[in-house]
Amino acid sequence: MDAFLKFLESFGPWGLAIHSFLDAVIFPIPAFFTQVSLSMAHPQSALWLATIGFIACLIGTPVGYLIGRFFGTAILQRLLKPEWIEKATHYFTTRGSSAILIGAFTPIPFKVFTILSGVMKYPLWQLMAYAVVGRAVKFYAVGILFYMYGKAAESMVSSVSLYIFLIAVPIIVTFILVRKKLMKRKALKALALQENSNQTLDS
Repeated sequence: MDAFLKFLESFGPWGLAIHSFLDAVIFPIPAFFTQVSLSMAHPQSALWLATIGFIACLIGTPVGYLIGRFFGTAILQRLLKPEWIEKATHYFTTRGSSAILIGAFTPIPFKVFTILSGVMKYPLWQLMAYAVVGRAVKFYAVGILFYMYGKAAESMVSSVSLYIFLIAVPIIVTFILVRKKLMKRKALKALALQENSNQTLDS
């Protein structure tokens, strides 16, 4: 894997694009490592590298989804670590839609969530929408750090990733819970209005 990562890095931005695409599909090592290595070598291009990685990841996301949709659980069990599958499944069953957003900030490779979304027949448009938010934060947080601080950002990246996770996940979960509560309240209000209308017609 180290040799393959070095091989990808030798292609510069194209190597990052390939890695980011594969990261959303099947490759076991996150594109984060190639992004950091290239950003260290070229801090002035860090934002451009973040953009390339972000776009390539979004292109790969529906491919990972389709793999899960058509080939299902067998792919997960054969190619991915059991603990990754267990954690991702737990996120889906306990947090619903927030699983993908949370997954975008966790150390669990994103391909687990793209493939699992396909297995569970999760709406592709929602997967893409959440991937846009989550992956943008991940890629651009690294890009901005290297663009602003150059090679010194190497020591900041791991801490910043942790802070993003600790801050972003509670905000995301709160937003989704509030949205769910408002939608439920709206549905109950509509039901009450319908029942009042039916009672009026009966009388």
